[in-house]
Amino acid sequence: MEKAKPDNSKPGTTIPSKPPVNTTEIIIVPDKDGRLLLDGSVYKPGDVLALKGIFTAVVINNLKGSISAPITVKNAAGTVLKVGNPAWSGGSWATALSFVNCHYVKVGGERSKSDFIISGSTQAGKEAYFNLALSQHSDNFEVSNITIQNGGTGIWAKTEPVKGDATTYYPNSYMENLSIHDVSISGTNNEAFYIGHTALYWNLTTNTPYYGAPSGFTAGQQYVQPIKWRNVKIYNNEVSNGGADGIQTAAIDRLEIYGNSVTSWGGQHNSGHNGGILIGGRTTNTNVHDNYVHDGWGELIQFYGSGENGATHIIHNNLLRDNQGDGVSLRGTDKAVVQITNNTIARTGGVSLRINGYQGMTAPQIVNGNAFIQPRVNGGAIYPNAYIYTENGGTYTEGTGVNANTKFATTDAAGVDINNYYQPKANSALLTTGFRKI
Repeated sequence: MEKAKPDNSKPGTTIPSKPPVNTTEIIIVPDKDGRLLLDGSVYKPGDVLALKGIFTAVVINNLKGSISAPITVKNAAGTVLKVGNPAWSGGSWATALSFVNCHYVKVGGERSKSDFIISGSTQAGKEAYFNLALSQHSDNFEVSNITIQNGGTGIWAKTEPVKGDATTYYPNSYMENLSIHDVSISGTNNEAFYIGHTALYWNLTTNTPYYGAPSGFTAGQQYVQPIKWRNVKIYNNEVSNGGADGIQTAAIDRLEIYGNSVTSWGGQHNSGHNGGILIGGRTTNTNVHDNYVHDGWGELIQFYGSGENGATHIIHNNLLRDNQGDGVSLRGTDKAVVQITNNTIARTGGVSLRINGYQGMTAPQIVNGNAFIQPRVNGGAIYPNAYIYTENGGTYTEGTGVNANTKFATTDAAGVDINNYYQPKANSALLTTGFRKI
């Protein structure tokens, strides 16, 4: 095995003793300050970079594997990799693990999430700290088997528009293929997942986001849209005790979120950052299924996606319970239609399902086979619209027969086992509606 040697004449940099000749596992250690700044261009597809030790910060640039031979970044065999700086209180080195312009990479623990631990800032100013960041066109990534704790944002993945670089403007390019699974994220000050750019437009003249209509552009200033991700899967992750949204996504075509557990999000009690799972603006062709979202502040699932080009959206077989806001909230654009099927939405602070047409989501939503149980636990009469509430032109159709929804004022009336994922007890009135644990 070839070991990397710290370049002590340039603090914060570790360089390989020589570029790898054959595909191999290369052990890389931190410099005297615990840092690693790595030029990935000397490595080739199939190489394995095994990080060994305790790193306060890792920055990897220009790492390029291939579709058939990705480059792997992992812990050295038999060791636990620790990355991050809990003592960070401002200044540089504000990201624990950063990939810049990297492609076809697999990153994570060799065997389990306990092998690869990222620990973010616990100090004042921690909201500005990033635990794991993919930037500047980084794509074709698999992120798995990692434990992330504290800091500001858990996993951040997007490309910022840059004036004079047309490849950072939509639709000139995409970021392709992102898979994040078997990751545990807890205690972040901000979002646990921040995947995709949330700005509707970017003002290149002032270098600021713009969320309004083009009619509001300032004359003489240049506006573009940030590039999108295409083909993103987020599954089998655990999210807990965060300050803002749990899993936040935006600007993605073909998005699937499934098998995740999200709890205790929204700790800041900020109504603008309070979704357990958030399907954000400029998303198309999304599928949110088989997730367990519970015991948090804010809303359980939020949808802001687009119906452009006949995009399809599905929210299916999720268990969504016990929060302080509404259950599922729909505020999409471009006549987006969501198929909301076989979910259990229970014990919500507000209504079970809110459909808001104010941004153009005025086509009828498809609402079939759901179990709506005990809305408005924070108070208020349980009228029929406490289960499905519409406003600003929002509309829906409900299934009949085997596709009918069920609605109950209490969990007792529903006949569900609240200690077993709200599964129906014998002779439950749920019949075939609601979530079923696979």
